[in-house]
Amino acid sequence: MPNSQKSHSKRTAHRWPLIGLMLGAVFLALGSFWLVQVTQDQGEQNVDVKSSEPDYIVENFSYVRMSPAGLPHYVLSGARLSHRPDTDVSDIDKPVMRSMTPGRPSMTVTSKTAQVLHEQNQVDMKGDVEVLRPASGKTQALQIHSQALSALPDDEIVKTDQPVEILLGTSRLTGVGMLANNATQKLHVVSQGQIVSQPRTPK
Repeated sequence: MPNSQKSHSKRTAHRWPLIGLMLGAVFLALGSFWLVQVTQDQGEQNVDVKSSEPDYIVENFSYVRMSPAGLPHYVLSGARLSHRPDTDVSDIDKPVMRSMTPGRPSMTVTSKTAQVLHEQNQVDMKGDVEVLRPASGKTQALQIHSQALSALPDDEIVKTDQPVEILLGTSRLTGVGMLANNATQKLHVVSQGQIVSQPRTPK
């Protein structure tokens, strides 16, 4: 065999192991990249799962909201509060919310459970919801009963689209849907309103 053919065969023989080594390195790099991607995806999934769990829980809490004038505006308390960071919503057991605006009748709202929507500054109360406002001066006593009610405490508004029973002074009012504004002392029943008034006592 000529020397040129022998040299070519030797060079070719050396190339195959080199090519195999390069391909192995490429496959190893691709495998490592895939493993990193899978690990990152699993880590992100774990973070998402964990973020849906409460990041803090408070037992027998009391939260006081102050007015711009530095006076107590309302107090929100309860037996247990747990906050979920993924939705920025707090769940409350046995909530009690009481308005404390100076110069206005105090209004207290209670229920079995509640959810605080922090971004909307709204409290959704559920289960045997009761609103109580005692008589004060020319303002009549007010009681509201419903199974679900949303409170906007900064605006002193409570509203619902559920059936309600309202006791205002000696009158009883029932209907579906309601909006009550403690700041303006106005109450509006949306539909199916019925009023039962007690007869006046003879003087």
